[in-house]
Amino acid sequence: MPVARPLARFRSGLERSPALRVGITAVAAVAVAEAAVWVLSPRGDVLQPVDVNPADVFGPAQLDRAESFREGQRWLALGGLAVEGAVLGALALWRPPALRRLLDAANRRPVLGGAAVGAGVSLTLAAAGLPLGAWAHARAADIGLSTQDLGEWLADQGRYAAVGVVFAAAGGAVAMVMIRRLGRRWWAAGAAVAVSFAVFTTWLAPVVIAPLFNDFRKLPPGDTRSDVLRLGERAGVDVGEVYEVDASRRSTGLNAYVNGLGQTKRVVLYDNLLRREGRGVVNSVVAHELGHVEANDVSRGIAFVAIVAPLGALLVQVGSGALARRAGDDPRSPAVIPAVALSLAVATLLLGVAGLQLSRRVEARADTFALELTGDPAAFVELQEQLTETNVSDPDPPGWYRLLSGSHPSAVERIGAARAYAAERGSRDRVSPPSPREGS
Repeated sequence: MPVARPLARFRSGLERSPALRVGITAVAAVAVAEAAVWVLSPRGDVLQPVDVNPADVFGPAQLDRAESFREGQRWLALGGLAVEGAVLGALALWRPPALRRLLDAANRRPVLGGAAVGAGVSLTLAAAGLPLGAWAHARAADIGLSTQDLGEWLADQGRYAAVGVVFAAAGGAVAMVMIRRLGRRWWAAGAAVAVSFAVFTTWLAPVVIAPLFNDFRKLPPGDTRSDVLRLGERAGVDVGEVYEVDASRRSTGLNAYVNGLGQTKRVVLYDNLLRREGRGVVNSVVAHELGHVEANDVSRGIAFVAIVAPLGALLVQVGSGALARRAGDDPRSPAVIPAVALSLAVATLLLGVAGLQLSRRVEARADTFALELTGDPAAFVELQEQLTETNVSDPDPPGWYRLLSGSHPSAVERIGAARAYAAERGSRDRVSPPSPREGS
């Protein structure tokens, strides 16, 4: 039949060309991720920001300071990504005799061997990333953003590495079970594991993982707690628990976030924010986080994982299989774990671009919610100014960086949204006219 021959040739080409299979799977995965962004993007009115010139809001000294600091940090982050890719590539493809002997030993008990190789890969990546990470920390300490000395920072890195080793060892063992029992169909089980992992860690993180690094306490009775409860009541939102975290032990920056599922759901406010900012600014932060609760944005993130996981897992399987064959490894042995890790890193990077796109839309919707709930655009603008200054942030970062790393709208976009609110909806509190601020 006319159609049968081209299909047969296409299938034959796929069988002969691993690179073609990887490419087609990657394109399909990205297309599904973009569809997920469209499906999961918040519906309803989201403020369209007016144009804002950073120089109209921030003084030249602050802009120069932020640009100098953030440009260096961006290059260090890209360097760290390159180092991680190079290390994973070497582990996946390079087989010196000593490493071959270790992998052969791991193959004697494949599940335990997979756990050992997974843990080894995680530790190697942690060690390889230390020099550039230490450089980035030193720059943050020099500019006054980090409050940790080198010893405290290294202790934190040790804890991060320990948690990473536990998860990597479990992942290596689970991967071996799936690969050996399911063969070429293991990607389907891998997708289910990815979604389950997202749900489990989201539920577990606030009560098990986060306390390893910070101390949390319930917000005590007072004006702030009363404001939180009042805002939650006005918004019709079940606030859950509200906590203060001792973020000042690491940073002078300001922030807040929502995490957890079910009984572990909570709003967390940085102690820096509570100690240094007035009620209007804090209320803007709280209202923004309540916007996430009201829209069930944590579950939205898990839904994104569920949509992209099947083709993402297939991309990992196809990619790791191609790498294993190139390295001369048995794709059913623990030697394939570094190839799985490299393929997972690539898939995460590709699909993460779409995830960040969804995140920016979710954050813009939460900003709109906050402005409408508080009716205080002046406080919202002050919040963005304070966040930019204390976090030494670039208020208008390059487009490529926003695409690859930006989880929130830029500061100028958020200020533009507040000005749009003031212009379109009206408010007793007008946004103050431009007044460039000189950062220290």
